[in-house]
Amino acid sequence: MQLHELQAPEGARKARKRVGRGTSSGHGKTSSRGTKGQWARSGGGVRPGFEGGQTPLNRRLPKRGFTNARFKKEYAIVNLKQLSEFPEGTVVTPELLLEQRIIREPLDGLKVLAEGDLSVKLTVQAHAFSVRAKEQIEAAGGAAEVI
Repeated sequence: MQLHELQAPEGARKARKRVGRGTSSGHGKTSSRGTKGQWARSGGGVRPGFEGGQTPLNRRLPKRGFTNARFKKEYAIVNLKQLSEFPEGTVVTPELLLEQRIIREPLDGLKVLAEGDLSVKLTVQAHAFSVRAKEQIEAAGGAAEVI
């Protein structure tokens, strides 16, 4: 098969319906919209969730629950495989990671996660560590310091 021989499968490409092009087309005069009424007008129809004037379901049901999203902390995330590129004995700080462009912005702090392996002895300073990440840093002979 050559590039110029590629074709869409049968039925994948459908001709668009050309309405309002004379009575003999079968879609003339009212353009398949019927006669008069809300649906026959341009821009006609109702918004999603409209129930014909009946109180909509989203207003009939009570509000429930609570969200603490305003106070949620969003961490800049770094994995161990990214830290393994640093030379042994390096003190890894959020400022160093920003400078090296490993993280784009500090957000609410830095969190270290345990994806990948760490075989280099490092001192990692971060705002949070996953349990496995902390174990692996210490197993490599390094230190995990919470800022």
